[in-house]
Amino acid sequence: MSDSVKSVDAGAGASCVRIVLTGSECTGKSTLASLLAEHYGVPCVSEYLREYFIANNGVLTLDDAVPIAKGQLQAEETVEAQNPRFLLCDTNMLSSAVYNKYYYGSNPDWIESILTTRSYSLYLLCGIDVPWVDDGQRDRPEEREHMQDLFRQELEQRDAHYVVIEGTAEERFISAVNAIDAVLERQ
Repeated sequence: MSDSVKSVDAGAGASCVRIVLTGSECTGKSTLASLLAEHYGVPCVSEYLREYFIANNGVLTLDDAVPIAKGQLQAEETVEAQNPRFLLCDTNMLSSAVYNKYYYGSNPDWIESILTTRSYSLYLLCGIDVPWVDDGQRDRPEEREHMQDLFRQELEQRDAHYVVIEGTAEERFISAVNAIDAVLERQ
């Protein structure tokens, strides 16, 4: 998708409650997102990177960063247009920012501008206290703690509201529901 094809209004729907599962790879985000979507009866925006990664035979460069981010944003906007109770995202561009800085040393300005103007109500930072599983896309299991620190730092630098989600599957689910309910009650 090029800029000339679609002009994204990142501020549109700013009153929408947007909740994002984030964290280093292999932290149970997709599993938890699916459970939360079922619990609340809302659709879940899936991780666009997986689709893009497969389509590009697992070879990515910094040139892919903006197309990936645009695909993720378009997926969010598509679900948001359905007017769900709240937007639940299995990742967002914050992950792109973290990984772009880690792998390539910088993050494209377009992604930075969207992250600056598009608001998210809550990030659920999924902990690394679950087993790491190689799925062909994930790499560097020895870097999990470092990557998790990078996610935490990114959230803090952006002054994002986040809750750490750790423990057993049941504990993670209960913590996530409590955090989401608290945000929904304030709206």
